[in-house]
Amino acid sequence: MPLPIQHEYPLSRGSLHDFGITVDKQPSVIEFGTKYTKFGFIGEPSPRCIIPSEVTLSDTNETRKLFSYTSEEDLYYLLVELIHALYYKFALTPKGRRVVIVESLLASTLFKDTLAKVLFDHYHFAVVTFVPSHLVSIYTLAISSGLVIDVGHEEAVVIPVFENFPVLKGWQGQSRAAKAVEEHLKSLLIEDVEQNSDSEEAKKKSIELINKLSDSTLEDIRVRCCFVTTYERSLLLAEGKEPKPCPPSVDYYINGDTKLIIPGSIREKAYETIFQKDGEQNSLPNMVLDSILQCSIDARKKLAENLIIIGGTSMALGFKPRLDAELKALIKVPAYNDKLFLTTFKYHTPPTKANCVTWLGGSIFGATESCIHHAVTKENYNSQATSYPDWSNYYIRQMGDLRISPEL
Repeated sequence: MPLPIQHEYPLSRGSLHDFGITVDKQPSVIEFGTKYTKFGFIGEPSPRCIIPSEVTLSDTNETRKLFSYTSEEDLYYLLVELIHALYYKFALTPKGRRVVIVESLLASTLFKDTLAKVLFDHYHFAVVTFVPSHLVSIYTLAISSGLVIDVGHEEAVVIPVFENFPVLKGWQGQSRAAKAVEEHLKSLLIEDVEQNSDSEEAKKKSIELINKLSDSTLEDIRVRCCFVTTYERSLLLAEGKEPKPCPPSVDYYINGDTKLIIPGSIREKAYETIFQKDGEQNSLPNMVLDSILQCSIDARKKLAENLIIIGGTSMALGFKPRLDAELKALIKVPAYNDKLFLTTFKYHTPPTKANCVTWLGGSIFGATESCIHHAVTKENYNSQATSYPDWSNYYIRQMGDLRISPEL
C-alpha cells in the first residue's frame, strides 16, 4: 500500500517498546536489484556494500544470478544463500532484528512472498517492512510530489508520485535499459569487425573474442568507454549519417594483454537504443510525457517541475542533458502540445548517487515512526498470514491488517 508521510520523529527506545519491539540490534536496509544488491543500516547516508545479485553455490561452485530462479524452491534457496552472505560478512545475527526491504511496486508477488518466508521462517527476523522504491525516492528530497524516472539494468520504469501516493494509472515501462545497451554494444562491435577486418582470419578471431566477452566486461566497457550523445548529433545518426567530428577510439585491454579497439562511433551509438522508438512508437522521452498525460490536469505542471532521475544507467555521461533536450523537442509535437501545455521541465539533484537514491529513501523512512506502523511482526505473520500483505492481492487485504497499529 502507498505509505503516506506522517509526523516523523527519531525512533526512541520507549516508542518502539510500546509496540513490543526491541532495538538492541541495529535495523538494516536491503534492496535486491536485478543487477546489484545494496545492504546497510537505517539512518546511514549510504549502503555499507553493493554486491552483485548472485550466489556462488557451495556444493558445485556454480555462480547463479538471483533472478534466474526457475521455481519458488529455487528462489528460496538463492535468497537464503545471498542473505547469509550479507549478514555473515558483517558478523551480524539476523534473528530478532528489524529489516526494511526496498522493493519495486511492480515486483513479482512470488518474489515478495518467498522473501518474506525466508526472512521470517528461516532467519527469524522480528519485524519486516516492505517499502516501494519510487515512493521512498522522494523522501530523500523532502518533497511530496515528483515524477520518478528509474532507469535500471533490465528496464526503465516511470511512476508519478503525487502528494505521497504513487499514481499507478500513470505507470510507464520499457525493457530497454543497461542490459539492452550492452547487447547493442556487442552487436555494434561485431558489425564493425565484419565490415572493417583486413582478412577472414582476423575477422574470425575478433568475432570469437567479442562473443566470449563476459557480462561484467561488457558492463565495464559500457560504463568506462561509452556516453550519451547530444540530441543534434542523434538526429544525424538516425538518418544514417556520421556526425563530425567523430569521437576518438579507445583501446580496451582484456585481462591486461588482449587489446580490443572500441571505435568512437560505437561509443556514441551504444546508448541510442534507450532513446529510439520501438514498434509501438515508445521511447524513454515518450514514457515521461505519457506518464504525465495519464495524471489529472492539476497534477501535471507540478510533476513536470519535479523530475527525479534515478538508477545506475542514468549516471552515464550526457544522459540527463539528452533526456531534457528530447523532452523539449517532443513536447512541441501536436500529440502532446495540444494536451499538456507544458513549457519547462525541472530536475531535482538527489543527495546521493543516482544508483543509491532508493536505498537512501529506505534508510530515511526506516528511521521514522511511520515505518513501525507499516511493519509486520513475525508473530502476526506466522499466526494469521499465508502471504505477506500486498496492495495487488485483494484476498490478502481482505484477511485483515497484519501491520503494527498503536493502541488508542
